[in-house]
Amino acid sequence: MSAYQDPAVVKRVLSRPRIAVVGLSSNPGRPSHEVAAYLQQQGYQIIPVNPRETEVLGEKAYPSLLEVPGPVDLVDVFRESSAVPEVARQAVEIGASALWLQLGVISAEGCAIAAAAGLDVVQDLCTKIEHARYQPQLTAPGAR
Repeated sequence: MSAYQDPAVVKRVLSRPRIAVVGLSSNPGRPSHEVAAYLQQQGYQIIPVNPRETEVLGEKAYPSLLEVPGPVDLVDVFRESSAVPEVARQAVEIGASALWLQLGVISAEGCAIAAAAGLDVVQDLCTKIEHARYQPQLTAPGAR
């Protein structure tokens, strides 16, 4: 198991209902869209974060995490690894409780920023795949 892939942390993070998806695209062919649509169908509240979008999956999109109203439980990142440290700093600033870096998104600096601030961190895993794997063991979104 690689760093930041602890199954207990994955299950805990996936039990949180409000997910800001950074880099969420309105293009149904993009992995971010497919994963977010799946999570939305599973009962999660999806908050698109992408300065090039105004609405995705029926939800208002925000240019950055700093502009998202209300609390964010999980920041799910579909961006290049070089963007992660800034996303991690914003996740800390807004008081998110977890940072999740999707498959292939790896940033030691971003993970360290989030972990040092007490966020749960998952790296190089897919929320859709992990949700399907652990679904029977998860607390339903919103049922905390």
